[in-house]
Amino acid sequence: MRYKVNRIGFVNFWLYDEEDFYFYDGKLLLRGTNGSGKTVTMQSFFPLIFDGNKSPERLDPFGSRDRKIEDYLLSDGVNENTGYLYMEFYSKEDNKYLTIGIGLKAIRNRPTDFWGFSITDNRRIGEDFILFKERNLRIPLTKKELQTRIGSGGDFVDNGKEYKKMVNKLLFGYPNIDLYSEFI
Repeated sequence: MRYKVNRIGFVNFWLYDEEDFYFYDGKLLLRGTNGSGKTVTMQSFFPLIFDGNKSPERLDPFGSRDRKIEDYLLSDGVNENTGYLYMEFYSKEDNKYLTIGIGLKAIRNRPTDFWGFSITDNRRIGEDFILFKERNLRIPLTKKELQTRIGSGGDFVDNGKEYKKMVNKLLFGYPNIDLYSEFI
């Protein structure tokens, strides 16, 4: 099955309360003035969504260790926050959607909690699957609530290593995780 990226989405992550970026035939064009966040948005998103590695040098577009994952989740005055990132794929020949994503919970001065998920039963975030407790409330699902909502229509993992294995299995099919790591 051949998938193309259809859209990426953010919930409570960096500058985004809730935002989707749609792709056209697997391509995305971002325009904006210098310093508007294009590079930071994509640099923080793509490495993280494919392997769940939230180490600082992977998140900073300039390779420094200055930017930590909690910087994307906690702004001034916010001491606790849950955020989500997801990537939706579409297979035109099979008319099938697949979504991979991660959840993060940051509490100031504590390690950031991580979990990963996939939705494999054609449900789509924002349409028939929401990442909020209720459609009209902007309170993100907890880790346990997401796991329950996914049910048998996907997979749920609670660490980066298992997430990376899941993404490889669903999208790339490398025979071992070391080859997938080299690809990333």
